[in-house]
Amino acid sequence: MSDSTGKGSLLILVQNLPLPHDRRVWQESLALRDAGYTVSVISPLPPNVNHEYELLEGIHLYRYPPPPVTLTKLDFFKEFYYCWQQTRRLVKRVWRERKFDAIQTCNPPDTFWLIAKMYKFRGVKFVFDQHDLCPEVYEAKYGKKGLLHKALLWLEKMTYRTADRVIATNESYRRVANQRGKAPLERIAIVRSGPSKAAFVPCAPKPELKRGFDFLGVYLGVMGPQDGVDYLIRAIKILVHDIGYKRAGFALIGKGDELENLKALSDELNLGEFVKFTGRISDEELIEYFSTADVGLAPDPPNPLNNVSTMNKIIEYMAIGLPIVSFDLQESRYSAQEAAVYVPGSDERKFAEAIRDLMEDEPKRREMSQFGRKRFEEVLSWEHNWPNLVRLYDDLLGHGSAQGK
Repeated sequence: MSDSTGKGSLLILVQNLPLPHDRRVWQESLALRDAGYTVSVISPLPPNVNHEYELLEGIHLYRYPPPPVTLTKLDFFKEFYYCWQQTRRLVKRVWRERKFDAIQTCNPPDTFWLIAKMYKFRGVKFVFDQHDLCPEVYEAKYGKKGLLHKALLWLEKMTYRTADRVIATNESYRRVANQRGKAPLERIAIVRSGPSKAAFVPCAPKPELKRGFDFLGVYLGVMGPQDGVDYLIRAIKILVHDIGYKRAGFALIGKGDELENLKALSDELNLGEFVKFTGRISDEELIEYFSTADVGLAPDPPNPLNNVSTMNKIIEYMAIGLPIVSFDLQESRYSAQEAAVYVPGSDERKFAEAIRDLMEDEPKRREMSQFGRKRFEEVLSWEHNWPNLVRLYDDLLGHGSAQGK
């Protein structure tokens, strides 16, 4: 064991977001620290930080300068190569400084199995934390399959094949890991991405956030091609200009590749008075918006990716007690159950009508709010999921009832 004072040393690799901004990976790191493991994480640097190493709340953070913004497919491959090489360099540094007993890779991308495999020859265990189904992301984004889609399937297969354990975010991802990836069910653990109860506590409403409207609808999340914010904006246009319902304003919280296009679409549809794009905001401001809003919006349309993905926004709406309007997706229905109204297909007019109907039905909103908050506290919060993560590592490294293999 590389750490004689505890259970061992773990290394986590994440490229998608810097630490501690990646909430899921940060929560995992803290849970494993509290369970007695030494935890190191490699990620890009967050904005306004320029030191490569930092010890933050007992977590050893190794971070590299982020690559330039990608504008072309060539830029995408340059970014991939840059991040992979920077990560590999820092893995070598961590190995020199404290060794590690297990390495956990968080996708995207599905390429870090190559690094993990190098260290498996030294007795290091490999855990794959699957945040996304990369082949489905590609299909949802580009609307096709083709050669690159096949390459993504191969990379995913090699990751499953190399991993000693797989972490899935929901039952659908677990099924993919087992059926497509041939990972044995006993080596797959479900660790959902809900926030902690302490992080999402309602506050007093701030009426000024409604900007003079009777009601407020909020969207939280990434604004990319597959996230459905364009569906939401068109639904708001139908609500305001076609149906003539003008009692509600909307706050769209977040950023993404499509943000400027979405702003242009909102202007084109004459929604400037009704729709506010906030950009990224602080956690404190987010709680204020959620505590003031009347309805949370989940416009992710049905597609091979969204149908099997857990939408973090839905769990976060429920944490504050926001009733939800959502397209009818398999995992969204599992998460929210009676806390949401489900719109079939991707029907924008029905989505608009569902918003109006829920805004005008206070008793139903109250009932949905109470159900959602209770389900979050009893099933979906991080407090109900981190034990699965710790149990996986304890079993893998020989600290649990089952010995790691």
